[in-house]
Amino acid sequence: MNTTNSYRDLIVWQKAIDLVTQLYKITNKFPREEIYGLTSQMRRSAVSIPSNIAEGRNRGTKKDYVQFLRIAYGSGAELETQITICKRLKLIITAECIEIDSLLDEVMRMLNAMIRKLSTPKS
Repeated sequence: MNTTNSYRDLIVWQKAIDLVTQLYKITNKFPREEIYGLTSQMRRSAVSIPSNIAEGRNRGTKKDYVQFLRIAYGSGAELETQITICKRLKLIITAECIEIDSLLDEVMRMLNAMIRKLSTPKS
């Protein structure tokens, strides 16, 4: 696959962990009535990103790895949608989201690049 020894060495995994940490800080401020709604859903989506990167990295084949990266990418799109909903509901203000929006964008771009690179057949 690649020369990285562990998923922990992957910058994309490290950034995804930072994303989860920031998201937890933001959702801690949400109203209690959202604990089983958006708070829970957003946390699951965020945690899914580094979890799937790690699981895919430890699978035996490149095909499996790419599939788990795609799942992580899908979770990122889910989270992006949920953040947009929170902004519209005014659960969070846009200024609070600058770091999380930036991290999510960076993680999504990195995942997309990894998927493209690993999916391209070697000539």
